Amino acid sequence: MTPLSLSFAAADYPRIRGVVDGSGPPAGITLRYLRLTPQEMFWRMLRHAEFDVSELSMSAYVAGLSRGDARFIALPVFTLRAFRHSAIFVNARAGIDRPEDLRGRRIGVPEYHMTACLYARGMLSDEYAVRADDVNWLQGGLHRPGGEERVHLDLPESISLEAIPADRCLDDMLQDGEIDALITPLAPNSFLAGHPDVRRLFPDARATELAYYQRTGVFPIMHVVVMRRSLHQDQPWIAGSLQSSFERAKRRHLEELKTHPAEAYTVPFFQSELESTIEHFGTDFWPYGIARNQATLQAALRYSHEQGLSARKVELDEMFAPSAVDHYVDTYES
Repeated sequence: MTPLSLSFAAADYPRIRGVVDGSGPPAGITLRYLRLTPQEMFWRMLRHAEFDVSELSMSAYVAGLSRGDARFIALPVFTLRAFRHSAIFVNARAGIDRPEDLRGRRIGVPEYHMTACLYARGMLSDEYAVRADDVNWLQGGLHRPGGEERVHLDLPESISLEAIPADRCLDDMLQDGEIDALITPLAPNSFLAGHPDVRRLFPDARATELAYYQRTGVFPIMHVVVMRRSLHQDQPWIAGSLQSSFERAKRRHLEELKTHPAEAYTVPFFQSELESTIEHFGTDFWPYGIARNQATLQAALRYSHEQGLSARKVELDEMFAPSAVDHYVDTYES
C-alpha cells in the first residue's frame, strides 16, 4: 500500500527528529516536513490552515475551540514547554519588589494571547492574587515597532489592552520606564546587555519555578501538535500512527541524552543539569499524553477563560483525537 503523504510544519527539535528524518516515520504515512519558525507556521496555520499536521500555539488552539473554530484537532504531543517565571522582566526604578506590586501597573506583551503570557498571568493570579484585570496591558513588538496579534481577540471590558505607539518597541519602553514590566519568552536585548534598569521579577527564577512545579504539578505547555479535523474524521487511524511515532522519537531522544557523552552538548554543566532534571521530574521528564499532564492542561483551559481569551471554558475531552489518546503502545519494544 502506498503511504499517505501529509504536510507537517514544525520547528527543529531533537525530540521530533526521528519522526521527520526517516528513522522512525509514522506507520502508513510519509511526512513532507517544513521546518519553519513558530511565528511563520502559526500565522500560516491559523490564517490559512495550510498544513495537514502542524505545531501550534496551545493558547491559540484553545481560544479557537471556545469560539467555534473546529478546523483542527490536537494530539497530546507537546513540542515546546517552558516555565515562565523567568519571562517576567521589570524596570528596576518602578518600585516593583514583589509580584503583588504589579497590580495597577503597565505591563507589555508581544501578544496578549501568547501561551507564555497565558501561563505567566495564570501563575501571577493563582500564586500572588494579581489577576489579568488588575493590570494595564500594552501590546507591541519586542525589539522592533509593529507586531500584531495572530488571533482575533474579543476580550471582556474588564481587561485593559492597548497597542503601543507605532514607532515604539517594548524593550525600549521598558528601559525608559514607559512600561513597568514586560512578559516575553525571549529575554529583551536590554537585559542581555546588562542594562542597569532592567531585571527579572524573580531574581532566582529557577528555584522559584522548581518550587512552583513541586507545589502545583504544572509544567507549562507552550505548543501542541494539531491536524486537520476533516482528515481525522475521514481517516481516524492517522492520529494514532502519528502519536506512536512522536512517542518513539521522544523516547529515543531522552535515551540519547543519557547515553551520549556530555561533551556533545554545548552546555558547560550538562551532566549535572540532566541529573538534577531526572531527580525532580523523573526519567520521562517531557511527558506526552493526558495522564501526566492533567494539572498543566487544566490550568491552561482555566487560564484561557479567566483571562478573557476563551468565550467559554473548554473541556479537556474536546481537545484531543481519541485515537491519539488511546493509541497502541508496543510493550515489547526495546
